[in-house]
Amino acid sequence: MDIEKGLTEEQAAELAAQGKVNGSAEIKTKTVGQIIKDNTLTFFNFLNIVLVILIFIFSRDINDIKNAMFIAIIFCNTGIGIFQEIRAKRTIDRLTLISAPKAHVIRGGFEKEIPNSEIVEGDLTVFRSGMQACADSRVVWGECEVNESLITGESDPINKKEGDMILSGSFIISGEVRAVAEKLGADSFANKITNGAKYLKKADSKMMNAINKILKGISIIIIPLMLLQIANGVFWAKPEQTFNDAVLSSVAAIIAMIPEGLVLLTSVVLAVSAIRLAQNKTLVQNLYCIETLARVDVLCLDKTGTITEGSMQVTEVQMLNDSSGVDVNSAMTALTNALNDTNPTFAAVKERWNGKASNQTVATVPFSSARKWSGAQFADIGTYVMGAGEFILGSKYEEIRETVEKFSEGGRRVILLAHSKEAFRDKELPADIRPVALIAITDKIRAEAPATLKYFAEQNVDIKIISGDNPITVSNVARKAGVLHSEKYIDASTVENIGELVDDYTIFGRVTPPQKLELVKALKAKGHTVGMTGDGVNDVLALKEADCSIAMQSGSEAARNVSNLVLLDSNFASMPKVVAEGRRSINNVERSASLFLSKTTYSVLFAILFVILQTPFPFKPIQVTLINTLCIGLPSFLLALQPNKELVRGSFIANVIRKAIPNGVAAVISLMAGLAWCRYYGFTSEQVSTVLAFVLGSVSFMVVLLACDPMRPWKIGMMIGLIGLFLFGSLHLAWFFSYEPFTIEMTFVTSVTVACSAIFTLLFNFCINKIIDVIISKRKERKKAA
Repeated sequence: MDIEKGLTEEQAAELAAQGKVNGSAEIKTKTVGQIIKDNTLTFFNFLNIVLVILIFIFSRDINDIKNAMFIAIIFCNTGIGIFQEIRAKRTIDRLTLISAPKAHVIRGGFEKEIPNSEIVEGDLTVFRSGMQACADSRVVWGECEVNESLITGESDPINKKEGDMILSGSFIISGEVRAVAEKLGADSFANKITNGAKYLKKADSKMMNAINKILKGISIIIIPLMLLQIANGVFWAKPEQTFNDAVLSSVAAIIAMIPEGLVLLTSVVLAVSAIRLAQNKTLVQNLYCIETLARVDVLCLDKTGTITEGSMQVTEVQMLNDSSGVDVNSAMTALTNALNDTNPTFAAVKERWNGKASNQTVATVPFSSARKWSGAQFADIGTYVMGAGEFILGSKYEEIRETVEKFSEGGRRVILLAHSKEAFRDKELPADIRPVALIAITDKIRAEAPATLKYFAEQNVDIKIISGDNPITVSNVARKAGVLHSEKYIDASTVENIGELVDDYTIFGRVTPPQKLELVKALKAKGHTVGMTGDGVNDVLALKEADCSIAMQSGSEAARNVSNLVLLDSNFASMPKVVAEGRRSINNVERSASLFLSKTTYSVLFAILFVILQTPFPFKPIQVTLINTLCIGLPSFLLALQPNKELVRGSFIANVIRKAIPNGVAAVISLMAGLAWCRYYGFTSEQVSTVLAFVLGSVSFMVVLLACDPMRPWKIGMMIGLIGLFLFGSLHLAWFFSYEPFTIEMTFVTSVTVACSAIFTLLFNFCINKIIDVIISKRKERKKAA
C-alpha cells in the first residue's frame, strides 16, 4: 500500500462493484407507496365502500345518492393520514441525510471526504483527533490514542501505533494516523457484536393494541346487526319498509357504529408528535415509541454521553508539602500555552488555565501513552511536567502514594504537577524532579443532567446507571448529578448472575454487553416498562431489548440504527420533551377515542333496541354524516392536538370504556325518551327522524363538552363554531340533510327533549364517575389491608 497515494478512483470503483464496500446503514422508512397502501387498504375503508355501493344500488332517485356523502369524510380522513405520514417520512429522511457520518480517505494522492458507506476494502483512511473509525483498519503510518468506550464501555484511552488495529466505533482522541480498511460492513468488529440485535421486534403499543381489540369486537357485530336491521325493516317493523328503504336505514345504522377515524386519528397524532420532536432535534424511528417512553417506569442510563458530556474538568488542586514558593496557576498557564496535547486530560487542564503566559519556552515534550506525562522547559522558571505520578517520580512516588490515594477517593483521576530547575535529557525527565501539586480531574456533568434526573424522580421513574467504567467513579458522578441511592453500587465483574441483583443496586459498573442485556431482561421480567439510553456498540443488545431505546447522535451507528429515538443534539435534556409528547398523544387519543366509542355504543344499543321494538331505524345516512362530522370527527382531531402533560394513568381501554359507556347509555335513554314523545304526538317517520337527529346532536355536543375539560377560550370558540355549523346545516340546508320543516309541536318536543337530554347527560356522567371512583377507592383499600 502506497501510504501517500492510496487507491485510485478506478480501483475503488472496481472494489465497490465486487461488493467490497462498507454499505449503507441509513434508517429505512416506509415508501410513499407503502404509506398510501397502509392508510387506504383497511377493513373499515372497505366496509364504507361496500356501504356506498349499497346506497347507489338501492337508491330510488338521485336525491337518495346524497346519503353517500359520508364517503367524502372517509377520503378526507385517509388523505390527512397519508399527508401527515409522508410529511413525517420526509422529515425523518432529511434528518437522516443530515446526520449521515463521513470518512476521510486518500485516493490518487488526494484527501477527500466521502460517506462511510462508500469506503472500500483497502482504502487508505485518515484518522485525526475527534474522528470516528467506521471500519476495522490497520495503522500503516503514525501514532494515536483511541477511545474504545463505545465498543467495550471502558473510557481509558488506548495507544495505537503501526501494525495495530483500530476497531470500528473507536474515537481518535489524540495524534494522527493513516490506516488501511481491512474489515467492512458485516465483517467489522462492531457489526459482529450487533449481530445479536438483528431480529425483528414487533412494536408494542398498549394504545394501538387496545384500539385494535375494540375494532375487532365492533367488526364482529357489524354484519349481523346490518342483516338484522334489514330484516327488521322489511319483515318485522310496523309500518314495514320497502327493501330499498330498509337497506338505506341499515346503512345509516352501520355508519353510526363505525369509528372510522379512530385509527387514522392515532396515526396522525403520533405523526404530528414525530414532526414536533424532529423540530426539537429528536429523530423518531418508531412512532409507537413516543407512547412507550411516556409509560416507562425504569430508565437505564449510561454514564458517558448521558449524565456526563464525555469530557473532563479540573475540580480541585492540592499543594504538596515541599512545594513552597511555587505558583501553581502560573506554572499550569505556562504549560498549557507551551503544549499542544489533544487528550481529554489536557483539554480539562487547558480549560481551567487558559490565560496568556509570557514565559519563554525552551523545549517541550508532548504527551504519549508510553511516557504518561508531558512537559515544557522555560528560560526563567525551569522545567514543569504533568502526568501520572508513578511515571514521573519513579521510586520516589511511594512518599506521596498515600496522599494521592486519599485525594483520588470518589473515583477522581489525579495528575501530578512536578518541577525541576534542570533541563530535559533528550526528551527524558530532568534530574532532581520534585512534586508540586495534585490536580483532581473528573467527568464533566452535563449542566442539564441534574434537572432532567430530578424530573424523572418526580415522575416516579427509577434510574439505573449501567456503565463499563469503575463503579466507584460512576457512583461519584451519579451522586453529583443527583441520582437517588447512588451509594448503592456494584462491580459487575465480580458477580455471575447480575440480573438477580437488579433491585438491590442503582449503579452497575464494569458491565459487559451481555450483562447489560441481562439487566434489561431482568427488569422486564419483573413487570417494568424499561427505557434504555446508550451510544456505543456495547449498548446495542440492551437497546434492542428495551421497551424504548434512546441513542445519542454522537454515538455509534449501530446504537442509532437499533434505537427507537435518536437525540440529534446528544442532549439528555430532550428526554422530558419526548415524555411530554407521549403523554399528550396517549391522553388526547384516549379522550378522542371516548368520542368515537360513545357514538359506537349508542349506535349499537339503539340498533338492537329498534330490532327488539320492531321499529324502523329512524335516521338517514346523510343525517348521521352531519352528526359524525361536527360532533365526532372535527372535535376529536382538534382536541387530539392540544397540549396535555397529565400523567398517564390506568389502562387505555378501561379509561376509554369508562367514558364511552355512560355517554352511550345517556344518549340511548335520551333518544328513547324523544321517540316516546314523538309517538305521543303522532309524528310521521320523517318528523321523528328530524327530532331525534336534533336530540342525538345535542347529546353528542354534551359529550364533546365533557371531553373539553379543562375548558379553554379556544375550546369555547370551537364549541360555538360546531354548534353554529350544525344549526346552519340542519335549518338552512334542511332539504339537503333530509330534515323536515319544524311545526309548533316538533319545536316544543325538540326543545324540551334537547334541554332535558343535555342536563341528564351531565348528571348521569357525574353520578357514574362518582360510583366508579368509590369502587376503585375501596379496591385500593382492600389491597392495602391485604
